[in-house]
Amino acid sequence: MFRFGNEMRVARLALVAAVVLTLPAQVMANPTAKVLAKTEARGLARIDQDRINDLSKPSGNHTAGVGGSSVVFTRAWLAKQPKANGSSEFKCLAEALYFEARGETVKGQFAVAEVIRNRVKSGRFPGSYCGVINQGTGRKYQCQFTYTCDGRPEVVSEPAAYARVAKVARATIDGKSPNITDGATFYHTTAVRPSWSRKFTNTARFGVHLFYRSGVRTASN
Repeated sequence: MFRFGNEMRVARLALVAAVVLTLPAQVMANPTAKVLAKTEARGLARIDQDRINDLSKPSGNHTAGVGGSSVVFTRAWLAKQPKANGSSEFKCLAEALYFEARGETVKGQFAVAEVIRNRVKSGRFPGSYCGVINQGTGRKYQCQFTYTCDGRPEVVSEPAAYARVAKVARATIDGKSPNITDGATFYHTTAVRPSWSRKFTNTARFGVHLFYRSGVRTASN
C-alpha cells in the first residue's frame, strides 16, 4: 500500500509539472496567470488515480462500445469472430456486402451494412433486409442495389472475402456494430457523382464510399 501511495503521489506531481511546463512562455511571465496555472494544476493533482487513467487513454474512432460489447474495425477483430451463419435475412445482407463492399475497409463495410439496417428501420423502405436489398429487382438498372439488376450472375468467387463480410453482416444484425453514418440511408462510391447526391446531406465518408441521408433515390451506381 505504501509503495502504491508513493506511485500515485509521483504521478500527480508529474501531472502538475506537465501542466505548468507546457504553458506558453508569455503566460508564465504573467505572475497572476502563473499562480492560476499552478492552482489549476494542483486541482488536477487531486483527481483520483482511476480518473487519471481514464483521461490518459488514447481517443479515437476505431473502438466503439454498444450494449457492453466492442467492435474494432480491423480484419484482426473479424478474424477472432466465429464463422458467421444465419437465416435468409443474414444471407441477404452478407451477399449485399460481398457484391457492394467486399473491397472496402472493414469500417466501410460496416457503414454499408448500417445503411441497409437504417433503411429496414426507417419505415420508408421495406421492413426486412431481403426486402430492402431486392427492392426494384427485375427492372434492369432500376433497382436499389445495382448488383441485383445489372443482368450479370451473382457468383461468390472469393470465399475468404465472403467469410469476412458475413461476419460484418452477423455483427450488424446482432446489434454489435455502433452507428457511424449519422443516420445515412444512401451511399455511392467516389467513382461517380449521382445527381441525387447534391440534394442530400453528406454524413460520412469511409474508404471509397460517401454516405447521405434524406430523400428516396437509388442507393448505388
